[in-house]
Amino acid sequence: MEPKQRNILALALVVVLLGLALWQCWPLDKKISQGLDIKGGLSVILTAKPNANETITEADMERVSTILTNRVNGLGVSEATVQRQGSDSFLVQLPGISDAKDALVALKSTGRLDFVDSRSITTSATLTYGTELPEGSYESSAAILTGANVTKAGTSVNTTTNKPVVTLSFDETGTAAWATYTAANVGSQVVIVLDGIVQSAPTVEGAIPSGDTEISGSFTADEAKRLSAVLQAGALPVSLTFSDSRVVGPTLGQDSLNKGLLAVLIGMALVFVFMAIYYRGLGILSWFTLGILAVLYLGVLGVLSRVGAFALSLPGIAGIVLTIGLAADTSILMYERFKEEVGMGKTFRSAAKSGTKHGLLTSIDADVVTLVSGLMLYMIAIGPVKGFALTLMIGIVLDLLVGVLFTRPVIILLAETVIAKKPALFGMKGVERNA
Repeated sequence: MEPKQRNILALALVVVLLGLALWQCWPLDKKISQGLDIKGGLSVILTAKPNANETITEADMERVSTILTNRVNGLGVSEATVQRQGSDSFLVQLPGISDAKDALVALKSTGRLDFVDSRSITTSATLTYGTELPEGSYESSAAILTGANVTKAGTSVNTTTNKPVVTLSFDETGTAAWATYTAANVGSQVVIVLDGIVQSAPTVEGAIPSGDTEISGSFTADEAKRLSAVLQAGALPVSLTFSDSRVVGPTLGQDSLNKGLLAVLIGMALVFVFMAIYYRGLGILSWFTLGILAVLYLGVLGVLSRVGAFALSLPGIAGIVLTIGLAADTSILMYERFKEEVGMGKTFRSAAKSGTKHGLLTSIDADVVTLVSGLMLYMIAIGPVKGFALTLMIGIVLDLLVGVLFTRPVIILLAETVIAKKPALFGMKGVERNA
């Protein structure tokens, strides 16, 4: 394939990528997820308290951290974080949480689950969903199964009632015990109790030899998800109390977002003005380069948001602003090397090919160093700082992609036509003799 054809093909590929990017990111407010500091949500500090006659060990705290992380992930919240604070506390942040009350219940719950025959419970309370049983209503030995026997928990929809249910699977011991009980007690009522609160009180309709069970009740889809998150993560080895709980309002977050976006626009505008004044026609070309970069950037963020791997935060916006400077540097390196080689006596066509190649290679060397730094930051950082590292790394990769597929091919094509005829328009006055 001829070089000119390759350059045209590269530009055609850019057009296709732009179309895909716009499809993935538009409308922005619906396609790109937002973090706690922008969208609002719940921020809470949980402090561990030892059970009676026990002390909290480091192993206990590590297990609590793991369980809280699993519960947060089970709630389906994007860019939620669980951070250790001091020797006995955790900072949990849940961006965009819709029901703070249910989230707090899921986080604080110790996760003690008992399956108890209703005949073993001594209470006058009605055994329905949400009923809080008085302490001592049943002996722990009366439990048919406990949460320790649960190997897997999830949510589904009952095809008959069209209501959300929690699905459970048990270990070998639990499956055998459950099969024996259900076979011998058809028609009996089993009360499923979580931390002293009745979750469901179904009637045994038949033997369940496989152990695969559904917990049905009057709960909503969010409540079913919360329950499954608690059961899947397991029981906490300690009790948790709220040292601080704060709901971040979306109004303040949106104001921060607007200011962040304004900073992005001002930064791009200043770069545009500088490039146009100093590099003239080539500077105008950089406008298109940055514009393409921005659209592709948003497309990637849209894809990551869709799969729950990204939520835009203020540190993330800072990473985007920094990327603007990096992208401008890549263009400048190619422009300057192009001009240098023209000044050395090469034709515009030859200088464009070799100059942009060397300039791009120099940019790659510099960007790889920054990329490695961003990767290390992403691996060891916690919370929104990971958002900064992620947007920075994405920007670096896209900067190089745009340089290869757009900026360099366009410079080469222009050098073969317009620049050779009107070099002054591209900041190359005085080198016409090399055309």
